[in-house]
This record gives sequence, structure tokens and C-alpha cells, in this order.
Amino acid sequence: MSDEEILDLFFERSEQAIVELAEKHGSAVQRVAFNILGDAEDAKECVNDTWLGAWNSIPPQRPAPLRSYVCRIARNLATKRYHANTAQKRNSRYDLALDELAECIPDSRSVEDRIDARELARTIDRFLDTLSYEDKFLFMRRYWFADSLAEAAGMAGMSYGAAAVRLHRVKEKLRKQLLKEGVPV
Repeated sequence: MSDEEILDLFFERSEQAIVELAEKHGSAVQRVAFNILGDAEDAKECVNDTWLGAWNSIPPQRPAPLRSYVCRIARNLATKRYHANTAQKRNSRYDLALDELAECIPDSRSVEDRIDARELARTIDRFLDTLSYEDKFLFMRRYWFADSLAEAAGMAGMSYGAAAVRLHRVKEKLRKQLLKEGVPV
């Protein structure tokens, strides 16, 4: 079933919309949730909450692309649950991904003082548009989908070392771009 047909089911308020959405995009949503949470039960709950979030927001939203929309809902829910679960402890692979990015992206509290978070997001989006497909793919798999570096490298068809070097160079370019645009790093 196409995304448009699934959206039509949402607008008709047919419960079949959730079934079709889960069938088509469930594996991507599950992967995002599990990569962030690292726990199958928490990820399953997050996926179910994602379907509820989609039900509550469609309509009036008519998101395109639908996969990105539901993955963003899942990512936001998983991140919220992750922070609640790890308020006292750190050391998961999601922490590692966040720590890697911390080298070139400023702390959110300092960003609030100097630049609106939306402008930072637009700056990063513009930066991503300058990257090659391979570099953007690696960056998104590692930092958006929270795949391990080994998984992202495998999906990109390159060695772990090559992927690590490429991501290091991309992060350095991002850091330089943010400095150039006046974002404190």
C-alpha cells in the first residue's frame, strides 16, 4: 500500500491505517527505537506509542515522506524514554554517538543563549546538503538512526576504519561550518 493510501486511511479515521503503517514502516521505526534504547521491551513500547502519536497527529498533518515522519516521532519518544531511563547512568552506544557529536555541536543550554535551536537545525540541514551521498548516509545512520559505526559502515559497504575516518572528517567540516556561521562550539 502506498503512503498516500495509508494517509487516506488516517483521514478516514480507519484503524486499518495503523495496521498498514506498521506493515510498511514498522521495521524502520523499531530499529530507531531499539538503537536508541538498547532494550527490546522499551523499544516495543516506544513503537506502540509512535503509532498512537501518528494517530493523534494525522489529521491534520499530511506528512511527506511518511517514513521520516514516523521515525521522527519514534526518535523523539525513544530519546525522552532514554533520558528517563539513564538519568543516573551513562555508557550505552547512544551515549557514545552523542559524545562523538558533542565535539562539534554546542551544548543546548549555550545555544539557547546565543542562537535559536531552529536556526541551528537549519544550519545543520544546509551543511548536510553539501555532503556527498555516502557522507550524508553515514552521518544520518550514525547520528539520526543511532546505528553503531560498524552497522553504518556495513550498510555503506565500507570498512569500519574507512567509515570512522569519513565521519571524523564530516564532523570536523561541521564544526568549522558552525564556527563560520557564528555558532559557539
